[in-house]
Amino acid sequence: MPGLKNKTRMGYLVNIIGVAVLYLVLEVLIFTGVINRYYSDIITLACINVILAVSLNLVTGLLGQLVLGHAGFMLVGGYAAGLFTKMSGIPLQIAFPIGLLFSGIVAAVFGIVIGVPALRLKGDYLAIITLGFGEIIRVIANNLEITNGAKGLSGIQSLNNSGNPTVMFTYVFFIAVIVIFAMFTFGRSRHGRAVIAIREDEIAAEASGIHTTYYKLLAFVIAAFIAGVAGGLYAHHIGIIDPAKFDFNRSVEILVMVVLGGMGSITGSILAAIVLTFLPEVLRMLPGDLANYRMLLYSVVLIIVMLFRPTGLLGRAEFSGAGFLDKLKKMTSKDRLAQKGE
Repeated sequence: MPGLKNKTRMGYLVNIIGVAVLYLVLEVLIFTGVINRYYSDIITLACINVILAVSLNLVTGLLGQLVLGHAGFMLVGGYAAGLFTKMSGIPLQIAFPIGLLFSGIVAAVFGIVIGVPALRLKGDYLAIITLGFGEIIRVIANNLEITNGAKGLSGIQSLNNSGNPTVMFTYVFFIAVIVIFAMFTFGRSRHGRAVIAIREDEIAAEASGIHTTYYKLLAFVIAAFIAGVAGGLYAHHIGIIDPAKFDFNRSVEILVMVVLGGMGSITGSILAAIVLTFLPEVLRMLPGDLANYRMLLYSVVLIIVMLFRPTGLLGRAEFSGAGFLDKLKKMTSKDRLAQKGE
């Protein structure tokens, strides 16, 4: 047991050092202008997509329920945070974190309202209901005066305009780190094991005394809360909320990140979210007429990956910094033994 505890501590230490180094490198490059505003915005969007993919992975990957309306919770959170910071009269530096918490709570309330009736059903009913929710909430946003209708809610203040180009990136980066850590911790907790048991066999889990409806609703509400926070970050990063951008296609885009990375793999969702955020921008830079076919190439890449890796890039496996170091040690020790044998 002491060896296991030491290994766990080493894993945490490696992860903390890795996150700190990554942040410091990106922070310095963005602050000094080596990474310009365009690329820093893409990096920030990649972090937001990571938050969305990891949150959806909780329901679709760990719980095994298909959700097709995740963009609806993002839209609700974006409007909640945007309206709060615009109407509160509080300085943005104080209103912004409060608005993010408010956006998550509002999205979670919608998650309870949708989840209570939907999660009692089995099969594809949840997918149909969440799809309907995503479309209904978008239509409502298009017709309400407080949301400014189809014109979208504009004039949302952004921390990018504070003079420091790294403030918004810092917020998004560390919220993404907190969400990832929380999902890893949840997946390894008693509640997480109960959720995974429901995914594997709901009837057997219920027969074992697991309150399946409660845990399904718990996972669904947590995912909705995180999606709402991501919506608040997106609204204050872009500065405007256009309901047309939160349609069914946006929900499918988030779902593709989860499926491509591997349903049940948090690090897979992170990798897929980063790749699918940068891939369209890379294809946009192709020379000549190839750039006009970037969406076709984007689709072809996705098809090829799913043909050769139907379980996703990582399947249900997780990448571990400590595990990677252990493998390196084993490889080096084998090389040393081989050299001594020679």
